[in-house]
Amino acid sequence: MSNTYNHKSIEKKWQKYWEENETFKTDVWDFDKPKYYALDMFPYPSGVGLHAGHPEGYTATDIMSRMKRMQGYNVLHPMGYDSFGLPAEQYAVTTGNHPAEFTSKNIETFSGQLKELGFDYDWSKMVATSDPKFYKWTQWIFKKLYEDGYAKYIDMPVNWCEELGTVLSNDEVIDGKSERGGYPVVRKNMKQWVIDQAAFAEKLLEGLEEIDWPESTKQIQRNWIGKSEGVEVDFEIEGGGKFSIFTTCIETIYG
Repeated sequence: MSNTYNHKSIEKKWQKYWEENETFKTDVWDFDKPKYYALDMFPYPSGVGLHAGHPEGYTATDIMSRMKRMQGYNVLHPMGYDSFGLPAEQYAVTTGNHPAEFTSKNIETFSGQLKELGFDYDWSKMVATSDPKFYKWTQWIFKKLYEDGYAKYIDMPVNWCEELGTVLSNDEVIDGKSERGGYPVVRKNMKQWVIDQAAFAEKLLEGLEEIDWPESTKQIQRNWIGKSEGVEVDFEIEGGGKFSIFTTCIETIYG
């Protein structure tokens, strides 16, 4: 008898068992157990497969959700794919492939790789953001935000990347170039749909105090929320008129 661990046969056996017996399928109508929800950041299915960074994070949530199952929790641990947006669009442009075709194929590849890694996902609840059954709800949410005055179409300075043909967030720009592709990025005014995040800033900041996250991660979130306390000051213009500024340090203004 061999003393070596034949991972191919042993892992395949249990992966097949888990799938056939729906071992990790969540009974959403089981109200007798305490609930635990584990959600990973969905991968972009815009590459040929997973990279080393994917299982690094997914292993952590797999450990947590399995521990919670053993502690008697009713665990919901789904997986999905962020298949709508710039990564998929850029992949289509650079490869010449239709996004609908390669997205479906890549999702199949990604799912197969994740199953081979043995993560405890409930695959019956898998979502893809490019699925009409999913994005109809993001559209519904946007419509509600618009109806309540939180979604606005305004002229504002943005980070524009001509090669990508899109606006980029500050986090997607590194030293004046796009994070994806390294293309030049310029500042220009454009009409954009924006969400009035300031209206929710206080609630978002309060929510951060209730979650068990590292302080460094919370601070990053606070910076993104971007709440500032200060005053608006009007300056008279010689010859008529005035202009207003906002400052958090009124005491540093001369005069």
